[in-house]
Amino acid sequence: MAKKAGGITYQEIIQQVKAGVFRPIYYLMGDEAYYIDRLSDYIVERALTEDERDFNLTVLYGPQTTGEEVVNAAKRYPMMAERQVVVVREAQSLPHREVLAFYAQKPMPTTVLIICHKNGAMDRRTALAKDIQKAGIVFESNKLYERELPGFVSNYVRRKGAEITPDASQILCEHVGADLNRLAGELDKLIVAVGERHRIDAQVIQDNIGISKEYNVFELLAALSVKDVVKANRIVKYFDSNPKNFALQPVLSSLFKFYADLMLAYYSPVKSEEGIAAWLEQSTWQVRRNITPAMQRYTAMKVYQIIGEIRRTDGASKGVGGQKTSDGDLLKELVFFILH
Repeated sequence: MAKKAGGITYQEIIQQVKAGVFRPIYYLMGDEAYYIDRLSDYIVERALTEDERDFNLTVLYGPQTTGEEVVNAAKRYPMMAERQVVVVREAQSLPHREVLAFYAQKPMPTTVLIICHKNGAMDRRTALAKDIQKAGIVFESNKLYERELPGFVSNYVRRKGAEITPDASQILCEHVGADLNRLAGELDKLIVAVGERHRIDAQVIQDNIGISKEYNVFELLAALSVKDVVKANRIVKYFDSNPKNFALQPVLSSLFKFYADLMLAYYSPVKSEEGIAAWLEQSTWQVRRNITPAMQRYTAMKVYQIIGEIRRTDGASKGVGGQKTSDGDLLKELVFFILH
């Protein structure tokens, strides 16, 4: 769930709108476009019927309009409907945006004004922010941390009436990353694929998205955590021979995060799996699968050295030192260093 901003969450706004409670102004802003798009679409869907949208839905674009034109549109009366909706997209590029503060002081009761400000946020100390906060809702949509992605996936799939296995969720998150719109799109595709089975596992992901259930970063981390030399080298060899399915930087990012978490795990005040999971803000399942076995096989000093080697490899991949080693060979060298 999106973090609280202005005292309200994404789900709380959804519940209000679902109950038929509409505010005169919604200022939706932030770096995560997913929640902004979903809220905007949901408010429109609930505020107007399909027939009413022909005359009572106005969509404006920041680069192509002005604050004054937005105010003029918002001050119109609805036609044969209880309300009208004005949506301003790309509001971060809206000229003369400050005039909206005057409108916010006395908004039209029959207008729902939705302002979508992506890739940033307005300063909450401005008169505009304060006036909108008094009249309506200011919501900030923040990027999710990597550790929050599996929770997003599980909740999304559950709301659609399906389920996903922990390993399948982790594989998908590693592959897609924190792009929630793309992640939701891939999940919709998988939910349609499983049909009445309602269960997404690693095989379903391999069959429908093309991510190998055996040769992926998730399985590489699992092999390294138990120092399975054969499996780790087999995965690295697969990456090297399938350049279209392999990019070094995401792999290095995953490796760095794993060994940084492993280093933190040594300092957990409670050494049980539950205690380490709480310390790292991960699920117990994640700790049991990778962190616990790795703690038994790596010393803190070795982990410290591995983190340094990952940094060196990252630099070498970007040309630091004048080396021209291929990405595949760099990963082979790194994995050899980790395992020996």
